[in-house]
Amino acid sequence: MRLSRAVPFLAATLLAAALGGPGPASAATGTGQHCARQDRLRVPGAAFQQTACLADLTTTGLAGTPYTDMADQAGLTARDTRKPSGVPGVQIDGYFPDSSRFNSTHGWNHDAQFVIRLPDRWNGGLVVTGAPGTRKQYATDTAISDQVLAQGYAYAATDKGNSGADFYLDGRRPGDAIAEWNTRTTQLTRAARKAVAQRYGHAPRRTYMTGISNGGYLTRWQLENHPELYDGGVDWEGALWTANGPSLLTSLPTAVARMLGSARDEDLYAAGFARGSEFLWPYHERAYWGITQKIYRAEFDPAYDPACPGASAGTTTDQILAPCASDASYDYASRPASVHRAVARVALTGRIGRPLITLHGDLDTLLPQAADSDAYARMVDGSGRGRLHSYVTVTGGTHVDGLYDTYPDRLRPILPCYRSAFDRLASWVERGVRPPADHTVDRPVDGDVVNSCAL
Repeated sequence: MRLSRAVPFLAATLLAAALGGPGPASAATGTGQHCARQDRLRVPGAAFQQTACLADLTTTGLAGTPYTDMADQAGLTARDTRKPSGVPGVQIDGYFPDSSRFNSTHGWNHDAQFVIRLPDRWNGGLVVTGAPGTRKQYATDTAISDQVLAQGYAYAATDKGNSGADFYLDGRRPGDAIAEWNTRTTQLTRAARKAVAQRYGHAPRRTYMTGISNGGYLTRWQLENHPELYDGGVDWEGALWTANGPSLLTSLPTAVARMLGSARDEDLYAAGFARGSEFLWPYHERAYWGITQKIYRAEFDPAYDPACPGASAGTTTDQILAPCASDASYDYASRPASVHRAVARVALTGRIGRPLITLHGDLDTLLPQAADSDAYARMVDGSGRGRLHSYVTVTGGTHVDGLYDTYPDRLRPILPCYRSAFDRLASWVERGVRPPADHTVDRPVDGDVVNSCAL
């Protein structure tokens, strides 16, 4: 769930605009003919696809081309993040059948868009993700795709079936839009595994699910509900949905109330916001809190205030980012049972079926750690799945790494810790090397904090 200098959790692109061959190609670790079997690749179930043979699948090679969207990634990574390059292979872009039209990428005006990247040098694995916030399929190209491609993994990402600040208008009943996120991720995973088999001659030996924010939520949900599809996952500050709370609908109303002058700092602390995060509050007031609360409340509880946001979250940036005044007094606990049932449709249980590493920054000011990953860790333990879960707190980490560039003396990027966590997951799954017990990663006093993090 994002927004940074370009709003990750949900309206990233809006704020960014305001601111600115015949046999198998290659076996695991082998090298195959460049773009071999390209003409035979078909993504099962796709309504449309186009395939391209590219010299470099990373953002180093794709920036400025139609094969990525750097604007949709804005704010997710620190400026000096090191980027791999030189990964030739095949890229497949396309979409699955869908009735909604929020995603205008490529001029297709069609949702359920996806990207699949198949490197020439393949390590036998597949990494799947869904877009954070209400961004689209290229949103995590720098944060996730670049690194896993450089390691030899195939990569697949989905726009989750709807995007943008008006995503809540998709579907017929409350909760439909977010429920589609899970369905589309499962759909892409199954299709990508088959596309991988076409390209390389056999299915992936390992499939990992991962994601940031809403993508982290998808990771949790997939490992709970479809463990047969995956070997493990890394959850980077996933959003938490539970029928009776906590969720962002139980923490953000207090933040909105503070925006509108009816809540004190102590009220935010009680809602889970961390002491010491106060310097981040003004930015979140401008970019996150209002829009996040109103559009997710509209997704699950449209009857609360039908006039706000109504048929659209807004037509100008200011309108989109503005809160609904009524949300300052929103009390999820007192809302009708139908609202809680809508959330229950997409709720998490903690019953993961595969190894999962969770990372969360202690200065997350959109999804406060105390009201999110702390609670999810308790849910996992309570369900008897604690042996499958490793929980890492990143000191100085906040919801979007882009804010590090503004506060380098107070924050640290989570991305290098995420990359380290992904390597630890692979070691756990493939070699039985368990990661450390739940722990906190302190902020180093020196060194390259943007590109290094030892877990």
